Amino acid sequence: MTAAPCLGILDWGIGGIGLARELDRCVPGLPVLYWSDAGATPYGRMRGEDLTTRLSAVIAELALRGATEVVLACNAASTVGPRLTPAPVPVEGIIGHGLASVSDQIRGPVGVVGGRRTIASGCYRRGLARPGREVLSRVAQPLSAHIEAGSVGSPGFVADLRRIVAPLRRAQALVLACTHYPAVSDWFADVLPDTALIDPVQRLAAAVAARHPAASTGPVAERTYLTSGDSEEMRRGAAIAWGVELTAEPAATADRVSTRFH
Repeated sequence: MTAAPCLGILDWGIGGIGLARELDRCVPGLPVLYWSDAGATPYGRMRGEDLTTRLSAVIAELALRGATEVVLACNAASTVGPRLTPAPVPVEGIIGHGLASVSDQIRGPVGVVGGRRTIASGCYRRGLARPGREVLSRVAQPLSAHIEAGSVGSPGFVADLRRIVAPLRRAQALVLACTHYPAVSDWFADVLPDTALIDPVQRLAAAVAARHPAASTGPVAERTYLTSGDSEEMRRGAAIAWGVELTAEPAATADRVSTRFH
């Protein structure tokens, strides 16, 4: 028998909740199993071999829990995506969707903001290179920390944001190469009013929806959230950053947070 479709979403923290929200809109009938790996070393700080090993273990666990495919809603994780073979289920990264989201018609400077691993990998710099096009890359790691900590809008957040984007004011488009950043897209738009913001999650969600047309209508299927970190911190972060309320299960399963959206 063929298993019922269930999408696993893997991210280090709460950035991938933005993808889950988009899936609520475009493919509500697809069950989602979300894994926040906040209990592990941040993916951007892991050695490539260690990150590959960790991701392989989590993907295997998601498959055991019913995921029939897994998307890496994390650019840092996606930098080692090609190494994740063989895997028990199909695995798809987000970087390819970020690259495909930038039109060839954009000939002026293109900016990219992401974590250290993402920027250092050169995936976006190489993938976006075109004759005559300048690619401007900036590490924006502090913004992810602010979003996870719920300190968006603080003086420290504003100072970090302005410092990071200052060299990007010439960019015609800016790729938000971390799934945390769409949560503060209004702040980016305020400091870069003439720059088009590109969220790779939009294209990734559309690709998932195209694979599951039967789930494009009907009531929202179950969304289950798991974390290897602190469930209360995840609940708080999801509410502040995304406006998503998660309901914690009893203390005996404190590593598991689940909710259904209606």
